[in-house]
Amino acid sequence: MTDTRYLVHGVFWDGPVPGSAAASGGRPPAMRLQGPGGAFTALTLDAGTRLGFRLAAAGKHCLGHHQVHGPADRDHVLCPDRAPAARGSQCERCFVLDDSRLIHDFHRGGRVPPGLRAYLMQPHWLYVATFANGASKVGTASHPRKWNRLAEQGAVVARYVARAEDGRVVRLLEDMITREAGLPQQVRAAAKAAALLAPAAAVDLDALNGRLAGEARTLLAGAGGEGFAVVDERWARPELSAKACAPAARHAYPHDLAAGAHGFRIDALSGSIALAALDGSGLEFVVNLGQLKARVIELGDHGSDVPAVQEALF
Repeated sequence: MTDTRYLVHGVFWDGPVPGSAAASGGRPPAMRLQGPGGAFTALTLDAGTRLGFRLAAAGKHCLGHHQVHGPADRDHVLCPDRAPAARGSQCERCFVLDDSRLIHDFHRGGRVPPGLRAYLMQPHWLYVATFANGASKVGTASHPRKWNRLAEQGAVVARYVARAEDGRVVRLLEDMITREAGLPQQVRAAAKAAALLAPAAAVDLDALNGRLAGEARTLLAGAGGEGFAVVDERWARPELSAKACAPAARHAYPHDLAAGAHGFRIDALSGSIALAALDGSGLEFVVNLGQLKARVIELGDHGSDVPAVQEALF
């Protein structure tokens, strides 16, 4: 048990390196925690990890902002006051100072600082991702984050459809696929978690993703223009996500992660969403750990109350 208060910055997948043969390699995912003095701790979330904590403060608090200096060079500037979050996970001041917010208008002629421009001018990938209920989206990833971005988003299956020479071109292609094929650029985290309560069969999700990716490639091939190449490459899903994505009997986590004490064993992880076992229940629950982002917790030997649920009869 500890009384150290940590500010949760989210769940991150830092390995393997792009281009590696096995997605099971590299470091396991971790919850990134900011201590009172500003130092960071990485709390590993591998299979079998027991996670116990209690909420130590009400509301959400600012996670600071980023200053981007180049393709692999950025500073994470912590919020000096741990101010209440006003926009997602940032206070107004940090939101205005954050270079990352300018990314989305760059391809429409928006001005960006030199460091962010250098980041955006590196190669980027365009992908089509499908989630556990069949919801699908088109998205982009910088070359160094090619694998990690899809892991953190919790995709069940995904395919890369283009490699662009820079971030401007890839976002123009992304907008074209949304406009012409109707693929959205976002799937809500709550919808991803709800989908994992009853995942569709892997063969059906793969067929759907393959069809959507094929349609996207056809559009790209007919678009003309320079600065990109159409590709056909499958993303390798992490082994830790396999159990979460497989059809099985499970339940929604019944407690509010914004308050109280919680504790469970993590059996699988898809993005920020855990398949977890509660002590003494014999049941599996879907827990959206992304809801802890920007909240203050204390780690300890806590447990979650087991709800009264009835297994489905077959």
